[in-house]
Amino acid sequence: MHNKKTILKAPSIATGMIDTFRKGYRFSDFKNDALAGLTIGTVAVPLSMALAIATGVPPEHGLYTAIVAGALIALTGGSRFNISGPTAAFVVILFPIVKDYGIGGLLLATMMAGTILLLMGLSKMGQLIRFVPYPVVLGFTAGIAIIIAILQIPDFLGLHTEKLGDDFVENISIIFSSLGTINPYEMGVGLFTLVLLILWPKFKIPLPAPLVGLIVGGIVAYFINKGISGAEIKTIASNFTWHANGMSGNGIPPIPPSLIMPWALPGPDGQPLVITYKLIHSLTGPAFAIATLGAIESLLCAVIADELTDTKHNPNAELIGQGIGNIVAPLFGGITATAAIARTATSIRSGAKSPIAAIIHSIFVLLAVVLFASLLGFVPMASLGALLFIVAWNMSEAKHCIQTIKTSPRSDVIVLLICFGLTIIFDMVIAVAVGVALSAILFIRSMTYASKTALIEEHPELDEIAKDIVVFDINGPLFFGVSERTIASFKSYENLHKKIVVLDMKDVISMDGTTISGLQSIKKQIFNNNQSLIFVGVSTEIILSLKRAGLRKIQGKLTYCSNFQHARDTATRWLNNR
Repeated sequence: MHNKKTILKAPSIATGMIDTFRKGYRFSDFKNDALAGLTIGTVAVPLSMALAIATGVPPEHGLYTAIVAGALIALTGGSRFNISGPTAAFVVILFPIVKDYGIGGLLLATMMAGTILLLMGLSKMGQLIRFVPYPVVLGFTAGIAIIIAILQIPDFLGLHTEKLGDDFVENISIIFSSLGTINPYEMGVGLFTLVLLILWPKFKIPLPAPLVGLIVGGIVAYFINKGISGAEIKTIASNFTWHANGMSGNGIPPIPPSLIMPWALPGPDGQPLVITYKLIHSLTGPAFAIATLGAIESLLCAVIADELTDTKHNPNAELIGQGIGNIVAPLFGGITATAAIARTATSIRSGAKSPIAAIIHSIFVLLAVVLFASLLGFVPMASLGALLFIVAWNMSEAKHCIQTIKTSPRSDVIVLLICFGLTIIFDMVIAVAVGVALSAILFIRSMTYASKTALIEEHPELDEIAKDIVVFDINGPLFFGVSERTIASFKSYENLHKKIVVLDMKDVISMDGTTISGLQSIKKQIFNNNQSLIFVGVSTEIILSLKRAGLRKIQGKLTYCSNFQHARDTATRWLNNR
């Protein structure tokens, strides 16, 4: 029995994989997972490279993320269908970290965020993340989409600009001042890729649009570079170099991810990162931002996957899996990972049955790195920019934003627009914090109208003793936002001529410490007036809280009754004994 209790209290981990095999896993399921994994792998390769570059790091780090974190999170997480890897949502947070702390700082912040996610899962905070209001999520994701799109303009147009930073207004200014340097060949390749990415799904050919777009864009760029003097279309190979295991080259290293400590990678000065207390302190805020967004994105993705597959995920196990993935992946050069909604939905539509699809997707990305790294170097930067334009558009959920603005309550619209504006002008951390705070304030405001207190001097269920009793009918949740008004309404009533005060609380669904303190004050006033107090219909949980606060039964002075018949009998007995 002792061992059984210990097992029940153990933290959940790998529930997605456990549920898969508990319900039975057949060879036909494996075939479906293999097909889905290969399909999503072809999508993950170009996206992982593009998102890494958008973050400000070499493309192989995005691939390493899909390989290591993608497989680990699938093995240890709480969703059967989530596909994890680098995502567009993180670009806004990670880009400034790379700028200020280098890639070493980014990987260290990712490990810190992974630790926070792990602790969130172990402390069972998975359910709490669901309380982030939808207008907040919609506002900051739309803002992130705009920022991602703006960051791609230089590569898409082939502009010669100084490096963009994390100031939205300044970036816009830099881009406008550089429009005279547009490279028509790069813009042509970018536009060609963009049109292909938009039109390809309409042909219903079972090849992912990102793969086709980057392959065809690469072929076009190759022939333009070879055939037209001075075209100079930038590619991954021309923009990035690598040094590993005593070797070096251009583009992406044709080697699997290997163990490397984040602090051995460059900091902001290009030298190996030096870990200090000041650095850890500085990265704490970004790490919490990464963990918060990672939790929101992953659990939102899991909920969507549940809706598509009629399954149920374990939110705490998913946070644990995300934490493990983000702790381990940086040790192999991976950047921040979270569940990707678009890739997860694609995997499900491709027939995925279990987390094995995500593992196969990671194996496919690994093989692409080892076998086709040299070919990946031919991908044009303009084509990657076009791909990220599509990602940004899909992420913006423009239709939902417009519909929300048109149909939702004004308070929700205000929250959405404020989160959107703050994300663009400042950053996502401020946007989410302000958005959640605003939503909480608006929720409290709405709840104050749901809580009411009514005075009933002659209650029909107290018949002949009604003249000696006053009843206060209290409804709704009692918390700090409404308790003061409720207590004030009681104290303002001149009830000195009544011998017993009854608080009808059968419709009170919750109570906080502020209300309990107010009830203590009411008790004192009633006792000073030589009156008695009866609580009616109070839930067992609230009774225990009240008793712990000192509101215990006193014969003839204070008691708890389950209903008005019980209250009438008690009151009659007390009145006869006076």
